[in-house]
Amino acid sequence: MPEDLTTKYEAVIGLEVHAQIQTKSKLFAGDAASFGADPNTHVSAITLGHPGTLPRMNKTAVDYAIRMGLICHSTIEKNNYFARKNYFYPDLPKGYQISQHTTPICSGGFVTIHTSSGARDIQLTRIHMEEDAGKSIHDQHESLTMLDYNRAGVPLIEIVTDPVLHSAEEASAYLSQIRKLVRWIGICDGNMEEGSLRCDANISVRPRGSKALGTRVEVKNLNSIRHLRHAIEIEIERLSILCENGETIVQETRSYDAAAGITFSIRTKEDAEDYRYFPEPDLAPFAFTDDFINNIRASLPTMPSQRALQYVDEFGLSAYDAEQLTEEKELSDLFDRIAANTKHKKNLANFLIGPVRSHLNTTGADWSSVAISGEHWNSILALVADGKLGFSVAAQRLLPLMLEDNGADPIALATTLNLLQDAGNDEIASWVKQVLVSMPEKVSEYKKGKKGLMGLFVGEVKKISRGKADPKATTSLLDKFLNEKH
Repeated sequence: MPEDLTTKYEAVIGLEVHAQIQTKSKLFAGDAASFGADPNTHVSAITLGHPGTLPRMNKTAVDYAIRMGLICHSTIEKNNYFARKNYFYPDLPKGYQISQHTTPICSGGFVTIHTSSGARDIQLTRIHMEEDAGKSIHDQHESLTMLDYNRAGVPLIEIVTDPVLHSAEEASAYLSQIRKLVRWIGICDGNMEEGSLRCDANISVRPRGSKALGTRVEVKNLNSIRHLRHAIEIEIERLSILCENGETIVQETRSYDAAAGITFSIRTKEDAEDYRYFPEPDLAPFAFTDDFINNIRASLPTMPSQRALQYVDEFGLSAYDAEQLTEEKELSDLFDRIAANTKHKKNLANFLIGPVRSHLNTTGADWSSVAISGEHWNSILALVADGKLGFSVAAQRLLPLMLEDNGADPIALATTLNLLQDAGNDEIASWVKQVLVSMPEKVSEYKKGKKGLMGLFVGEVKKISRGKADPKATTSLLDKFLNEKH
């Protein structure tokens, strides 16, 4: 985007995030709500909207919606009802959607994001419940659209922000945080590729300094954080150019083509009155007591921000380490379990967010597969802390074997593989001298001021010692020999 337009116009963005609630059954029917079944196998007379059928509310879905409201500091609406949204969905057999309008289950609240500009609270308008639509499939038949109703009726919460975001960076940080939170409290798997978390972005631009909102456009069904960011960047530039040229911006709904890197219009945008909401006549209003809400509040886990503070304040970890450890609840839980019985918390953090995470990414396993006992973790950490085993050797040679066999004893394994750094200073000095004699040109460069070569020398000693030379002792002896006066 041209810099002059960036300084002249300000973007105003509001996001609507749809999160599929991880219940066993649908919001108003007993059909399975799981993903991946053959088309039209998770359907019933209720899902298909047969005459005479009546919906029944899923209590767990309501519980999960309240959980989200509580962690977002929202007000829980105690007296509630569902509404009928009269909007034609070809993949909702009833011909309308059951949603919420006047009384969303959660009002207000905020979500804290972190960007290059620092921390900022993003205000929420509401969190409401509704049923998902099915799926229209356009590429299975040359002239027909195929309809899969498995997803129809799956419970959703829609998390709506105020129009308070101002950049693609803020929007992507917000969506990342929402994904993290719904996974942390276990109400949604956050899998954007499968559609269990989707985002619509409402975008407008206005002259900087203006308080009036510009005409907005909505980009629908963005199914990755990268796509959200790119679509917003495209729209901000497009709308800014239209403003600059004095052209009229039309309120419309657009779609994003990732392959072409464009957005395109799909229909004129409707307003709320176009949906003709009215209370759903087939569902009774429902109310919550304070005890019901407080019991849900008491069941919530410690949130990532609180755990991160503990890791910094009590364990002495860096803010970066704390942030990495709280990216996923399973990782944080694993760290807490092991950290409770070891004093080597920094080394533990290094192992988990480095080589262990890398191993899991490579193998496709999850954190639950890491079943190394606390006793064995303590042995690994103590070996590294005492200088008997180098961190890189432990990470590259020992740890992969232990992750494959969670019951393997690290000391016995390291001994069998001859990995322990049991060499004395005399032996290390011998290896250091061999390296320096074999690299006279590099020694000369080092003495002329190229101090970065120290890492090369340490690496060469590590090679010829087969990892048995303690890195600290090696560095100390190298420094002594390279800087001694002749």
